Amino acid sequence: MNIRRAEPKDLTKIQQCNLHNLPENYHMKYWAYSFITWPEVSYLAEDSSGRVVGYVLSSIEPDEKYPWLQVGHVNSLSVLRTYRRLGLAKRLMMLSKKAMMESYNIEYIQLHVRKSNRAAFNLYSEKLGFKIHRKEAGYYGDGEDAYSMRIVLKPRSFTHRLGRRVQAFVYTRQRAVANWTLKCAKRVSQIK
Repeated sequence: MNIRRAEPKDLTKIQQCNLHNLPENYHMKYWAYSFITWPEVSYLAEDSSGRVVGYVLSSIEPDEKYPWLQVGHVNSLSVLRTYRRLGLAKRLMMLSKKAMMESYNIEYIQLHVRKSNRAAFNLYSEKLGFKIHRKEAGYYGDGEDAYSMRIVLKPRSFTHRLGRRVQAFVYTRQRAVANWTLKCAKRVSQIK
C-alpha cells in the first residue's frame, strides 16, 4: 500500500474510485481546479498495481464570517470497501490536515457528512476530533440532511481579534475621510 500526494495525472483513477463509492460526484473540471489551486492538500492510497483505493480531496477557502481567515475544507473522502477498516481514511485525513496547517496556516477544517452515514460520522467525531457545527437540511442532491462538522486548530483569539481590530480601524478611517470630504465640499460651496 502506497500513500502519496495526489497529482493531476491521477485524476481519472481518483474519479473512478469516487464513482464506485459515492453518490455525489464532482465534474472533472472541479477535480482539476482543486489539484491546480491546492496541489499540496489532497492525497491518495494505491495498491501494488497502482489502482487508487482511497483518496481525500481538500481545498482552502475563506471563513464564512471572517473572510480574512483561511479554513480547510474536505470536499471528498473515499476508500474502496475492500480496503476499509485498515486505517486508510484516517491516515489520508491526517496527511491532508498536516499539509493544510503547514501550507496555509488555517484556523479550522470543515466537512459535510450525510446524517445516515454513521461509519463516516464516527470516524470524523471519535477518531479525528470533529464536532458538529450545524445541521444543513436537504444538503445533498437526494434531499438528505448533512452535518457540517469542524475541527478547530487554533482558537479564535489573536488572529480573530486582530482581524476585527483591522476591520474597525479601516471603517473608522473611511468614516473620517468621508466626514472630511463633506466638510471640504461645504466649504467649497460657501466660497462660490
